[in-house]
Amino acid sequence: MQCVEDTKAAPRRLAGPQLLDAAVGYTQERYWDVLPGSWLEVGAGGAARCSCASIGCPAPGAHPTRPDWAAQASGSGLVVRRMWQKQPRASVLLPAGRTFDAIEVSESAGFHALARMERMGVPLGLVISTPVRRMVFLVLPGAGAKVPALLRGLGIPPGTLDVVVRGEGDWVVAPPTRMGSGGCAQWARPPTEANRWLPDTEDLLSPLAYACGREAAEARAAR
Repeated sequence: MQCVEDTKAAPRRLAGPQLLDAAVGYTQERYWDVLPGSWLEVGAGGAARCSCASIGCPAPGAHPTRPDWAAQASGSGLVVRRMWQKQPRASVLLPAGRTFDAIEVSESAGFHALARMERMGVPLGLVISTPVRRMVFLVLPGAGAKVPALLRGLGIPPGTLDVVVRGEGDWVVAPPTRMGSGGCAQWARPPTEANRWLPDTEDLLSPLAYACGREAAEARAAR
């Protein structure tokens, strides 16, 4: 899935059909609910800015646009198509806590964990790489309740590692959404028939925690 056009292009070229096709595809192929979010606009001098017009927006072009966003999300391909026909530049957001939760770590820890999982033969699910140097691992719902206890079982106090759990009431940014000026969200492990079933939190947390702990130790040693 390719990234949408360069943000230096005219605003009408920031999306094209990729976003609509991706959004509909997620509903039809993965049975996910999908939500249209904010989008990027090109201002004076070619700089990209978020459609919300908020100065210092923390997630330019990649956040919900209304308070009732959770109710707005739909798993109907027909409804989703209509939403993107109204605003073809809308980012593609996936509500967490429904068919999946997400465990987010830094990009460097994520790639290290992926390599470790492959060596260990851990079943891999879907993984999103974002241009803000974060990696998002999709797991079965319930991660928020499990992660603290699992970390304590590994001898790690919750809150000491850069591990973010996204569950009910949160969302993840789906490819090929462009985020700020850094580029697009992309699949580090794309949806295939082989990974139609997501892993459980227990399957992934140990290698993720190991990678995050190693990264934290290296950061402390470098100070």
